Amino acid sequence: MRVKSFAKINLGIEILGKRDDGYHEIRTLFQTVNLSDLLAFFLLPRNEIILRGNDASIPWDGSNLIHKAVTLLKNRYAIETGVEIHVTKNIPAGKGLGGGSSNAAITLLALNELWQLDLEKDALRDLGALLGADIPFFFEGGLCLGQGKGEDLFKLEDLDSCLCVLALPSVSVSTASMYKRLSASLTSRDKDSKIIKFLDSRDLGFLENDLEEIVFRTYPQIKDIKNLIQEQGSELTLMSGSGSAVFGLFHQRKKAEKTLRVLTKEHSAVLVTTLSRADYWKKIKTGV
Repeated sequence: MRVKSFAKINLGIEILGKRDDGYHEIRTLFQTVNLSDLLAFFLLPRNEIILRGNDASIPWDGSNLIHKAVTLLKNRYAIETGVEIHVTKNIPAGKGLGGGSSNAAITLLALNELWQLDLEKDALRDLGALLGADIPFFFEGGLCLGQGKGEDLFKLEDLDSCLCVLALPSVSVSTASMYKRLSASLTSRDKDSKIIKFLDSRDLGFLENDLEEIVFRTYPQIKDIKNLIQEQGSELTLMSGSGSAVFGLFHQRKKAEKTLRVLTKEHSAVLVTTLSRADYWKKIKTGV
């Protein structure tokens, strides 16, 4: 079985405060885009997990979320057979695009079918939440509001399809280290919510990423990339997640292609599109 695993961008992130469990309470908008990895699954008669990938910078051992997802299912449901998984990575790690979380969700989906567990989507989503806060989103796709640590999801009406210029800086950002550096001024429940304003108006211009300030202090080159994309007339330009990827949304192809040409003079960048929820599931199932 071969299944595509798609990336996400965050159309906004608000940091609401520190939780008792040490995590931060957030409000965010998740949006799938058509940049994807490919996962190939091969069942094994012996009780073994073999995980291989084409990106040498990623550990393909027990620390990988794919491996953790397999182990969780095997332990929870006493699976005594094994699986070999080959991963072709196109979603770069450490860029805030959710590639690892997406891979874990797709692994749970695929093995649910291959091992004939017959688990409902809600059960799979709950299992995914045990492994990472972003993973539940990939059981929905499209546009979703995420709250709590990001795992409390509310499906939203899809936006019109947009072209997305995605800049991929060479630096990788540690999400944990950026959250540790947040000051109290950035974690206030009393701030007006730009995301709520967006939900009322569907105006992309309201949206912001509260993590940008701290990330830009550490990596000013990421701010320079954001400014460059904004200068090309994007509808919305933000850092995705905790970075380092920066995206610009465009409705006009000429503007998007021009922006891509400008960016690729000095940076790695790709042109993708946003995926509606229906298209997300259609593309996942195509070729399975």
